[in-house]
Amino acid sequence: MLRRWLTICALAFTLAGGALAATAPYADLFNGAEINWRDPKSGIYEASKTGRPVIMVFHATWCKACKRYRDVFKNPAIVEAAKDFVMILVDAEQDKEVNGAFAPDGTYVPRTLFIDPEGNVSDQLVGKDPQYPHTIDIEQPDELLGLMNKARDMGFGARPDDTATGKPEERI
Repeated sequence: MLRRWLTICALAFTLAGGALAATAPYADLFNGAEINWRDPKSGIYEASKTGRPVIMVFHATWCKACKRYRDVFKNPAIVEAAKDFVMILVDAEQDKEVNGAFAPDGTYVPRTLFIDPEGNVSDQLVGKDPQYPHTIDIEQPDELLGLMNKARDMGFGARPDDTATGKPEERI
């Protein structure tokens, strides 16, 4: 997984010119006005440079469950918690390479992965469904918010400076 992450980081650096941040396609459908959704390339680049953990959400425009999941991201507590993560939104149909690279248990949608800055997908920050562990409750924000808080509490993706001072470094 780390090798894929590094390969995608190198590609992101090349395509992004080293610093450009790109909004993900369809971000507006997932409350892009309040959540800073990145496309995979710029989001991975940002995570590698800042050391912030990633939440990567896979969706498809035809997916009825994905359409319902969009409302979870309108919850004010989710919006606030999202500020601690690099939020990456992936259209599974349009970006098949990333969809395949980040499919620890399949390419189903919607799928939500918690990824540390080194590119490791968490096997602890998962939903309740053992068959589809990266499926999060699409109706209520509670499960996602609980996982976001758990990630923060366990120091998931925290940089050494974060844990020493208790404060995050300045974000880009």
